[in-house]
Amino acid sequence: MIAASVGLLVLCGLIGIAVIVIVWAIATYNGLVQLRNQLDNAWAQIDVQLKRRYDLIPNLVETVKGYAKHERETFERVTQARNMAVSAKSVGERAEAENMLTGALKSLFAVAEAYPELKANQNFLGLQEELTSTENKVSFARQFYNDNAMIYNTRIQTFPTMFVANMFQFSRRDFFEVKGGPEREAPKVSFS
Repeated sequence: MIAASVGLLVLCGLIGIAVIVIVWAIATYNGLVQLRNQLDNAWAQIDVQLKRRYDLIPNLVETVKGYAKHERETFERVTQARNMAVSAKSVGERAEAENMLTGALKSLFAVAEAYPELKANQNFLGLQEELTSTENKVSFARQFYNDNAMIYNTRIQTFPTMFVANMFQFSRRDFFEVKGGPEREAPKVSFS
């Protein structure tokens, strides 16, 4: 009788532990799904802002072209960088293409600096302002994405959540970051 009571108590204890483990696994899985969806949403927000940026660039190039006919190489570089950015698939490819596009846009604005009448053109000024606003939105969206990627990556790599993450193939996400080059260097300021 005592052995049967002890056996029943052990069985109830094991069932209780199994229920706790199952509830924990379900809660962990649901939390990872929520983080993954939040990360996908953050990436979609970057995509929205980049699409807006891509739509502004041809108008900006055409406006500058009207004033600077002999700057063909700069226009081609901006157009090529834009096309690469539009067709990029992965986060890493997109980040690299965006870095190239940012550099090409800097060249375009440098060309614009050589034409005072262009700098006074209302259409150019409006496009430049919209692009600046979009760049700020891209920067904020990139930061939001990277923050979510860090939280997600940390969660899937920490104990004991990593067991559920590995079981259901939650994989690490790349950060959207500057890979190097002039974007990482501090600008040089000279008052001479």
